[in-house]
Amino acid sequence: MSEILATQSGSILTLSFNRPAKMNALTRAMYAGLAKGLNDAAGDFGIRAVILTSEGDHFTAGNDIVDFMDNPPTSDSSEVAQFLAALLNFPKPLIAAVKGNAVGVGTTMLLHCDVVVASPSANFSMPFASLGLVPEAGSSFLFPALVGYQRAAKIFFTGESFGADAALEMGLIAEIDSDALAGATKIAQHIAEQPPQAIINTKALLKARNHESVAAVMKAEFEIFAMALQSDEAMEAFMKFMAKKGKS
Repeated sequence: MSEILATQSGSILTLSFNRPAKMNALTRAMYAGLAKGLNDAAGDFGIRAVILTSEGDHFTAGNDIVDFMDNPPTSDSSEVAQFLAALLNFPKPLIAAVKGNAVGVGTTMLLHCDVVVASPSANFSMPFASLGLVPEAGSSFLFPALVGYQRAAKIFFTGESFGADAALEMGLIAEIDSDALAGATKIAQHIAEQPPQAIINTKALLKARNHESVAAVMKAEFEIFAMALQSDEAMEAFMKFMAKKGKS
């Protein structure tokens, strides 16, 4: 069974992380599937909005650590880089429905979404520094722009998590719904009924001010992230993480 489920209902495409037994931890194959789904949807006139969601109890535990250690994404041709590029350049409304844990890239990808609906149980975290790494997906630019430097620094430096209420207050999500997917689908349907070119043009205008800056930051982040992945500091942090996970 595919670890990325792509289903289309009318003019809405839903891409679902489908690895619930592993809390939807993302592998190279999943990144490739997400990039393909977004790029195909961008060129399909029949698709007017895309929803990112998940099977099981959690959005995603972030990167699959073993897969990452075995195949570090160190080039622009990597599946991770292709997904991030697709995310940055996606021209149509991108909506997310989040439940449970959204770890690492599970939170940073939301900074590129146009509307995020979260369940009351949603829990967000970006523990990059805790793993000897640095923020990615443009989050070192987008997150402080959203929440302010002080709050962003505290969250990045400590790796602390925060819930749906805090995410709503800081503007990371648009609303809380007991059924996040149903809420996201309702919004997507409303958007899909709007004149499509007007929606695309509006998104382009909303994103235009920061697009080039975010692209530059993402490139710098990726280069530093790739170097950090191969550092002794990161390896030690990964080993501690795996040992802790094995005991739990």
